[in-house]
Amino acid sequence: MRLRTYESFWLLKNGLLYSYPSAQQNLTTDTVVLGGGITGALISDALISEGYKVLLLDKNDIASGSTAATTSMLQYEIDVPLYQLSNKIGEEAAATCYQCGIDAILELEALVKQRKIDCGFQKKDSLFFAHTAAASKSLYKEFEARKKHRLGVKWLSAAAIKKLYGIKSHGGILSETAASVDAYKLAHELIRSNTQKGLQVYDQVDIKKIHHNDKGILIELVNGCSIKSKKIIYCTGYETVRMFRKPVADLHSTFACVSEQGILINEKLNRLLVWNTRNPYLYLRTTDDGRLLVGGADSKYTSATYLQKNKEQKSKDLMKQLQEAMPGIHFINDINWAGIFGSTKDGLPYIGPHPDFKNSFFVLGFGGNGITFSVQGRKIITDLLQDQPNELASFYRFDR
Repeated sequence: MRLRTYESFWLLKNGLLYSYPSAQQNLTTDTVVLGGGITGALISDALISEGYKVLLLDKNDIASGSTAATTSMLQYEIDVPLYQLSNKIGEEAAATCYQCGIDAILELEALVKQRKIDCGFQKKDSLFFAHTAAASKSLYKEFEARKKHRLGVKWLSAAAIKKLYGIKSHGGILSETAASVDAYKLAHELIRSNTQKGLQVYDQVDIKKIHHNDKGILIELVNGCSIKSKKIIYCTGYETVRMFRKPVADLHSTFACVSEQGILINEKLNRLLVWNTRNPYLYLRTTDDGRLLVGGADSKYTSATYLQKNKEQKSKDLMKQLQEAMPGIHFINDINWAGIFGSTKDGLPYIGPHPDFKNSFFVLGFGGNGITFSVQGRKIITDLLQDQPNELASFYRFDR
C-alpha cells in the first residue's frame, strides 16, 4: 500500500535528511520498534530514555511514508466531538481523552525545546468554524461541552471571525492549545539524536515473516538474516490494519496543497490552525517558510492510482472551498499531494497489546490527530512494558 503520491511538500522542502544501512547480519535486542515515521521516532525515543535496548526498522527510507504526507496540524480535538464521544464512552472518560490531547501538545512542545530540535514547531490557537447556520447549532453544543470541562475555549461570532481573520463563517470555537510542526524533520532529528544514545536504525529492510512466540519475537528477513527481540512495537500505521481478523479502521484518501511563498493573508492566520464543519472538513495552516497549506476533500481509499489521478481535481475542489471561506484570497498552488488516514468509530486510537499477537504492542494513532495520540502512546507503552496501570490504555484497547 502506498501512503502518499510523489512528492509531498515536506520531502521536497527537506530532502532525504539522513539514511541508514539495511540489516545484513543477525541481530538481537530488547525491543524492536517497527516503523520509522513520527510514531516510531516518538516511541523509540521514550524507550531509549527508559534505558531499553532498541532497534528501529523500516521497510522504506525513514519517515518517507505517511509522515512525509501529513499536514502536521497538532490539535487536541478528536474526530468525534466531545458531546458525541461522551455518549459512547461516558462523559468523564471523553473529557479525559480530550484533556490528554492538550497535555500531549504541551509535552511535545517541551520535548522539542529541551532537545533544541529545529522542526518548525509553533504554538498556535485553533479555530473550528461552522460553514452553515445549521452546523452552527451543533458546534455551539460542542463548545458548551468543552467549556464545561475547562478545555480553554471561546465562542466567536461570525462577525468576530470575519473581523479577526477574514474568514466567512457562522461562528466557531477558538481553542487556546494547538500547534504546527514539520513532522518529517522532527522524526528524522529525534531518530538521529537517539542513535548517539544507542538506538540501532535500519531502513530498506525487507521482512519475510514475524513470529510471535511465548519467549519473544523472531523476525525473518528476505536476505536470510534474522532479528531476535523480547518485544515488538508496531508503529506501522495504516499498513497494520491488514494484520487483524476484525477491521479496526476505515481507510480514506486525503489531499493537500501548498501555496507559493509570500502569500498575502491576514497576519493573525500565522498563529492559527483552521478547520470547519464540512464533511469532509476543510483545514488550513501557514508554514514556517511563508506558505499557506490547505487540505481536505477526503474520499474512501481505493488505490494509489486513484490518489495520483485525482489529486489535481481535488486541489481544484480545495481551492473552491478556500475561496468560499476566504473570498478574494490569491492562492497560487505550488505543490499538491495525497495520503491516507484511518478513522475509527469512536475517533480514538488503538494503543496496547492485541490478543492475537504475543509479546507485541501497537501504537496506531488513527484520525486527524495521530501525532498527539502517538505522544500519548509514549507513556502508555512504557507503563505497559513495566506492568504499570495506565488509564488511557483502557480507553484505547483493542477489545473496547
